[in-house]
Amino acid sequence: NNKKKQPGKKKKKKKKKKKKSGAAAKGTPTQKAEGRMLNEGSFTDYYVAHGQTEPPSIPVVNLFRGEDGHGDATNTSLPPFPEGEIQEHPLESNVHRISSAELRQSERMQTNLYAKLRHASEVHRQVRHHAQSFIKPGIKLVDMCERLEEMNRKLVDEHGLDRGIGFPTGCSLNHVAAHYTPNVGDETVLSYDDVMKVDFGTQIDGRIIDCAWTVSFNPKYDPLLEAVKEATNAGISAAGIDVRLCDVGEAVQEVMESYEVELDGKTYPVKCIRNLNGHSIGPYQIHAGKSVPIVKCDDVTKMEENEIFAIETFGSTGRGYIVEDMECSHYMKNFHAPHVPLRIPRSKKLLGHINKTFGTLAFCRRWLEREDGGSATVNGLRGQQEKYMGALKNLCDVGIVQAYPPLCDTKGCYTAQYEHTLILRPTCKEILSRGDDY
Repeated sequence: NNKKKQPGKKKKKKKKKKKKSGAAAKGTPTQKAEGRMLNEGSFTDYYVAHGQTEPPSIPVVNLFRGEDGHGDATNTSLPPFPEGEIQEHPLESNVHRISSAELRQSERMQTNLYAKLRHASEVHRQVRHHAQSFIKPGIKLVDMCERLEEMNRKLVDEHGLDRGIGFPTGCSLNHVAAHYTPNVGDETVLSYDDVMKVDFGTQIDGRIIDCAWTVSFNPKYDPLLEAVKEATNAGISAAGIDVRLCDVGEAVQEVMESYEVELDGKTYPVKCIRNLNGHSIGPYQIHAGKSVPIVKCDDVTKMEENEIFAIETFGSTGRGYIVEDMECSHYMKNFHAPHVPLRIPRSKKLLGHINKTFGTLAFCRRWLEREDGGSATVNGLRGQQEKYMGALKNLCDVGIVQAYPPLCDTKGCYTAQYEHTLILRPTCKEILSRGDDY
């Protein structure tokens, strides 16, 4: 598969910095992606073809026609936001959809929604491709997250709850499957033998793109990564209008569990992590009520027209079952938070900060400790929260905020994840976050 960098093949020299205002002159991508299990022919600087600089510096909204209300919708010299991958809906009952003029007309009423989703998706693609150029053994995880999040803020043109980061950057290692991001003071360094799930989000007007891939450097993990990547693609293929959730889970499990991986002379079957799921996504609501299983089950709930889903699968060399463990970093205000009278002034203050800065989007402790408290637009440089842990615990205890600790399989095992966001349009499904990388 994708080989490690050959000696003698020096990095091509960087493109000259272009003017920052509008799009730069369109360039030709030259930096071949080196990450394992990224698609053949993927370039970390693919975005120069859209007029982006290398490294990226132009908000994505300035490269495309802003049909989502965030850019210049009248500028016909710019292309519209790129469409995701189009697949037909499965099931005999859906064959008419792809060519139905009536359904196409109903899609035209949704142009604004599709533009927001495609805008957020293009930001995600550009940010993650750039990240694929600097995620290497030896990088401190906190530095990696901060670089990725800074680029996310820049390219999404962060503006409080209108547009910004969808949720904290997950960089869970090895037996930790999800919901780990470094807290301040965490000095963990990425090593050659680690298997890291990079899971981050972008949002435009609350329309969240949730998309993840797995980073590893040692080729011995390739079968694990391939199993999960192919299982996610199988889940995407199986999804569609009127499809039962249990049928998606069965399709995922069949592919995932056809793989095994040999590590240090021992062969492990790849197992689905059976208590992790994909999920529907609503405005400002990352988990909107429907769960997409990744194993065979008896949930006959159907997917419906216009729903948005994150299809994510997790494979493990361990027992295939996770529990909460380790220090918590991820938190989120409950979407249906109760109105609780708060008696502690610090708790009131922190809740006020959470409401205006994150709303019901997930956040992490690192962000509370930034000078801007998580958003320069909202707080300027006076947002930093101090001595907030007691208040945060209080908000969790009364049910206003939920803590999301890291999700761990057995210590010593390895887990992998791939995830895409798709929308079930009336005529087809659009895999919004698909890129040339995965």
